[in-house]
Amino acid sequence: MSAAVPHSSCADNRVHFSVDGNELRKQHHSWLPAVSIAVGALSVASFWVVGLGFILGVAAVVCGAVATSRSAVADDEAASLRALLGIVSGVAGITVSSIALFPMLAQP
Repeated sequence: MSAAVPHSSCADNRVHFSVDGNELRKQHHSWLPAVSIAVGALSVASFWVVGLGFILGVAAVVCGAVATSRSAVADDEAASLRALLGIVSGVAGITVSSIALFPMLAQP
């Protein structure tokens, strides 16, 4: 015979309340800021491939801009900073790719 152990569902049913305790706070996680950072980093890393760094930089800027326009990201300070970092890394990728691309285009 084995003893019956009651199942504790405390970890499964945690409810998070706001500071005043009246409103239930629901967290919405957006994946666009993380995608923007990753694509921006790839654009900086792949600046030497003709056109790829530029295209990835534009994609990072677009993902970051779309992420900042969403209300779930605008309400979350950390997510909005990640989206801004993605935009900055995308602009850096565009800049570095453009600087590397101009000498290639100048050759006959």
